[in-house]
Amino acid sequence: MATADSLSLFTGLGLSEHKARETLKNAALSAQLREAATQAQRTLGSAIDKATGTLLYGLASRLRDPRRLSFLVSYVADKKIHTEPQLSAALEYVRSHPLDPIDTADFERECGVGIVVTPEQIEEAVEVTINRHRPQLLEERYHFNMGLLMGEARAALKWADGKMIKHEVDMQVLHLLGPKRETDLERKPKVAKARLEETDGRPAKDVVENGEVAGQTLSLMEQLRGEALKFHKPGENYKTPGYVTTAHTMDLLKQHLDITGGQVRTRFPPEPNGILHIGHAKAINFNFGYAKANNGICFLRFDDTNPEKEEARFFTGICDMVAWLGYTPYKVTYASDYFDQLYAWAVELIHRGQAYVCHQRGEELKGHNPPPSPWRDRPIEESLLLFEAMRKGKFAEGEATLRMKLVMEDGKMDPVAYRVKYTPHHRTGDTWCIYPTYDYTHCLCDSIEHITHSLCTKEFQARRSSYFWLCNALDVYCPVQWEYGRLNLHYAVVSKRKILQLVAHGAVRDWDDPRLFTLTALRRRGFPPEAINNFCARVGVTVAQTTMEPHLLESCVRDVLNDTAPRAMAVLEPLQVIITNFPAAKSLDIQVPNFPADETKGFHQVPFGFTVFIERTDFKEEPEPGYKRLARGQPVGLRHTGYVIELQRVIKGPGGCVESLEVTCRKADAGEKPKAFIHWVSQPLTCEVRLYERLFQHKNPEDPVEVPGGFLSDLNPASLHVVEAALVDCSVALAKPFDKFQFERLGYFSVDPDSHEGQLVFNRTVTLKEDPGKV
Repeated sequence: MATADSLSLFTGLGLSEHKARETLKNAALSAQLREAATQAQRTLGSAIDKATGTLLYGLASRLRDPRRLSFLVSYVADKKIHTEPQLSAALEYVRSHPLDPIDTADFERECGVGIVVTPEQIEEAVEVTINRHRPQLLEERYHFNMGLLMGEARAALKWADGKMIKHEVDMQVLHLLGPKRETDLERKPKVAKARLEETDGRPAKDVVENGEVAGQTLSLMEQLRGEALKFHKPGENYKTPGYVTTAHTMDLLKQHLDITGGQVRTRFPPEPNGILHIGHAKAINFNFGYAKANNGICFLRFDDTNPEKEEARFFTGICDMVAWLGYTPYKVTYASDYFDQLYAWAVELIHRGQAYVCHQRGEELKGHNPPPSPWRDRPIEESLLLFEAMRKGKFAEGEATLRMKLVMEDGKMDPVAYRVKYTPHHRTGDTWCIYPTYDYTHCLCDSIEHITHSLCTKEFQARRSSYFWLCNALDVYCPVQWEYGRLNLHYAVVSKRKILQLVAHGAVRDWDDPRLFTLTALRRRGFPPEAINNFCARVGVTVAQTTMEPHLLESCVRDVLNDTAPRAMAVLEPLQVIITNFPAAKSLDIQVPNFPADETKGFHQVPFGFTVFIERTDFKEEPEPGYKRLARGQPVGLRHTGYVIELQRVIKGPGGCVESLEVTCRKADAGEKPKAFIHWVSQPLTCEVRLYERLFQHKNPEDPVEVPGGFLSDLNPASLHVVEAALVDCSVALAKPFDKFQFERLGYFSVDPDSHEGQLVFNRTVTLKEDPGKV
């Protein structure tokens, strides 16, 4: 139909010209509205009243199953559905009853067909509602929430016209209160919302309880905002837009509910061919979090269908990281657990004429328009014999595959279901020489485990059609796949291949190098799991891909460590200071609070002797304006000691470098308060400190426009600075790997696993404050 004809048709329904033109821009909507209007005209003639036109537009814009269009249009055209509540009920009914035939008697009963609400009934219902709230109405007058009256009246008269109810409410309120006065026109003062007492307005802290993250209600609800709140209830998969139903769907869903009891089931399905990264943390939080928020369960399932890429350390590492983030799987499973069933289903797929053995080589299938397989229509018996030959090892790798007969969203035709691989499997050994692909395995494993919500990142959207197609082709329970946007970070690469290149290049030491954003690297650097979970909660779950700045993650880290990392003192560039009038014959024991803001969390003891070490940057012979630390004529306080030191003599070496200082001390309250207090150590331990900066210099190191030479050319030469002889106070002497501290005035630090007896190694986790240059 020409645009002019469609425009005329739509305006004839009562749409404004602007709304009609906007509708024409949406091809799917305009096609459905044209069809609805054309069908209605067969009953009503060319002139359709505006009320009916409004219902037809609502029907066309909200109906997800075009098979039901003709059925519903007939009810609108015959005036059996003549109000918005009836239309909403009708749309919900067909969504909840996707299979033919529709029980028309039940449909009409549920949609109020034949029920006429008279003006007298509306008047009576509104009067009852107003009398219920009469005292409050007389007191608050027009400041009263009139929406409450509308809501209660509509609840009492389910099928009444909303406009008629509103008109009656307005009339009866005017009759009761009279015209508005000046005071009625004044704005009602806003009442500040009370903060949740237990959280003091801040996100709830994560607490590990029974192996799972507890006390996370606010965080989880933050994650579950947006699209996730629209998820179907278990067993109502068919209500999801795009879900494909068959004649067996409702029976399969009933069996599914009998098995699960209506329980929410999710899964986290990593490939065991690398280490998890920050993006996986979002997936872990979403899958485990959604299940927990709905009293459900979450499986950890390894997609172990590529034996040549899988290593035992990756299985262990993934389990460790899931546990580190605070989650315990309901069960750890493997795709290989189901190899026998998957093979049996592949044979069944061939029997049903939905799969065939193909001999096209991998290179022939690459590109946008690969040639169709000349073996697509080979006899079923022939494919069965050849598939059995594949299983028995009678084909070399690449000589034969099993392909499914479907076209995917991206135009990819007949995806591969099985291929020949002679690599021994880590769990099944040499039992199999054919292995299923992701496209074949994923949905069927979800079906076997009765997953209710198959949550995956956006790049798998193109595989949704094969997901639904395969389950339906085999007549097995079909879960719902829902895609969300990936979480990426600037100044980072997370692909396994590129991390291997970084390791081979010598840019990083291994997968857990603290400059990377793998979860093992973040743990080694000292990032607490609670901080990563909080970061994922702040990012939330949306359809759009999210790329965040690292400083936002670091902010979450500071929030957690500020409350959990006990304080200590360390000096990175030591300068010896000798107190010539030390007030005692031997060193003093100083009580230092573990958390200065909360002394109820205890103290630790450090020695204070006549020789101390301060940061070299805390002394200047010739201070510039604004310098407040130690200088000639400018004393400073030593933190926690109650003493102030004042410079007496500077001792220099042969090259003129300052080697030590001689100072005198006095009680801090015995004179003028110093301008600054600095940290120090006395009788310290020597340790190694590793200071980390960004690994890459540009935000998007993989962007060929931003970094033409490739990501390896973008490495930051100053990403690691090792201080081999730093000094730290003795309170940390018994620290274990991954213990965390705040080194006062320096930042947060974590004990590295490279530490050994007599030599602690610390990684700087984050500085105390964000460097403004990084924001």
